[in-house]
Amino acid sequence: MTNDSFNKEEFFGHPKALFILFFTEMWERFSFYGMKALLIFYLTKYHLFSDTSGNLLIGSYAALVYAVPVLGGFIADRYLGFRKAIVFGGIMLVLGHVGMAYEGNAATESITGEITRDETALQIFYFSLSLIIVGVGFLKANISSLVGELYETGDKRRDSGFTLFYMGINLGSFMATLICVWLGETYGWSYGFGAAGVGMFFGLLTFISGRKLLMGKGESNNASLLEKKSFGLKNEWLIYIGSVLSTLLFWQMVQNHNAVSWALKIAGGISFIYIVYYAVTKLDGKARHQLIALTILIVFTIVFWALFEQAYTSMNLFADRILDRTIFGYEISAGQFLSFNALFIILLAPVFAWIWPNLGKYNPNTAVKFALALALVGLGFGALVMGINLSGTGKVAAIWLILAYLLHTCGELSLSPVGLSAVTKLSPAKIVGFMMGVWFLATASSEFIASILANIASVDTSNGTAPDLNLAKQSYLVLFEYLFYTGLGFGLLLLLLSPVIKKLMHGVDKELNN
Repeated sequence: MTNDSFNKEEFFGHPKALFILFFTEMWERFSFYGMKALLIFYLTKYHLFSDTSGNLLIGSYAALVYAVPVLGGFIADRYLGFRKAIVFGGIMLVLGHVGMAYEGNAATESITGEITRDETALQIFYFSLSLIIVGVGFLKANISSLVGELYETGDKRRDSGFTLFYMGINLGSFMATLICVWLGETYGWSYGFGAAGVGMFFGLLTFISGRKLLMGKGESNNASLLEKKSFGLKNEWLIYIGSVLSTLLFWQMVQNHNAVSWALKIAGGISFIYIVYYAVTKLDGKARHQLIALTILIVFTIVFWALFEQAYTSMNLFADRILDRTIFGYEISAGQFLSFNALFIILLAPVFAWIWPNLGKYNPNTAVKFALALALVGLGFGALVMGINLSGTGKVAAIWLILAYLLHTCGELSLSPVGLSAVTKLSPAKIVGFMMGVWFLATASSEFIASILANIASVDTSNGTAPDLNLAKQSYLVLFEYLFYTGLGFGLLLLLLSPVIKKLMHGVDKELNN
């Protein structure tokens, strides 16, 4: 069989390589979300972190996870190519998850409240997080870019190909929040984290074994540059060594939320100043207006994701401490409630994809969809407020948290599909890459802000448990009421601004919503 005939072979009307990338990303997201779902419980129950410390550590880690792909994408574009970047990222992820499986000794709390922790185990844990940060940085953005390379310009299958690919992401998330959480909370943390590592190993194995199906896609555009030597080593190896050494920096940063906070502030400030400078000095008329519109939308997405990402901190702890987790006679673990988000995406994504274009002239513009997303995430917290108020002196019924996840998912489906597309279509051609970096930086900032917001509901615990149900309920009530009004307030503000933003977009809005 010749290469040409092999390349023409398809599976369900798409290049076979798509399904290699589908399963690679499915397993990578399985490992990522499986670990993330367990993280707050592992910190507060096993190492006896306070809610505040646990939230901030997760915020620091998640912020770095979303910021580093900007660098990983740049290195892949300019030097390694997507394939090598994905393999290297996969190896780092496997190593990171292997390290996560090491528990060490559980923390103990004395009668006087003094906590003794296994510092060696914690340092291994922090270093494992740094390996995962670098691994995600090389894999996450580049595997999506490689999907795009499978299709020629103008190929009508491109959108449906990405839809299938994102289905893999959500399938991985759904399985992870059921399997890894169950293993971790039932048999021990090492089993849950270990399962995440096994999943990532399967993903890496899938990608490497399917190399032939890529048919040369994703290779370096500067192969000769990689072969050149500096300091006696090929540039390719210098990239790998430098990336491994960068884990030492992230190892320290993930332990210091102030360092992450300042890094985000400095990067955000420089980005904003550059956007203003570029808009004033390099652009005029239509292009300037579109950049202003994009910047406004990015600011509002920070608010949305800061509320949405409560799922892995405050909402997870709420499910563990406040919720009656019995459904149809079966009790499910707190972290498994996260699976409802992925399940609702799988069920509702085709519905939303059908609804918007069929609304015709009533199809909301981009700013209105973003406003709707903010209102929906706010209403999700409103459902939790209602659940707490109706619970009396007992625990809150599980249906209220499920309803919250349903509303949050509807918000996500209103905002997320047009977000990245808006960046590519509203950015001036010369700074598309920079603005994509700003988008990821905004997401990173929202993760950190989410951890700060979650601390509003921090509860004093004893040996990892909240001793006073009613006191804990009041803490979560204060937070959820605040987030309810925040979501609705920013949603209303954006709705009022939507006619102005639509005008600034100069017709691009129609392209995004057709």
